[in-house]
Amino acid sequence: MKITSLIGCAVMAATLAALGGCHKDEQGMGPAQKAGAKLDQAGDTVGDNLRANVDKAEEAGKKITDAAKATGDKINEATQDASKGLDQATENVGKKVEQAGERIQEAARK
Repeated sequence: MKITSLIGCAVMAATLAALGGCHKDEQGMGPAQKAGAKLDQAGDTVGDNLRANVDKAEEAGKKITDAAKATGDKINEATQDASKGLDQATENVGKKVEQAGERIQEAARK
């Protein structure tokens, strides 16, 4: 036999062996279809997990935003209360200074 005939026979035998290994199972799926189905399932699982994690992250972000807003509101209230207290204290000091000035004037007249 010639070498080209031997190579041709070897290629033919390898092709037949490969085709013989690609038989379909009882579901009618071959190895490539099974592998594709498993890849699809894995992709779906990853997608579902990713969506769940994104949802959790969005919920956590919303909670943080709400907490920051509540804290800001409390700071504003405390600042307003402190401002009112400062205004009252300033008014009281002003009255005391006025009273002290009146006493000094009375003492100076005597």
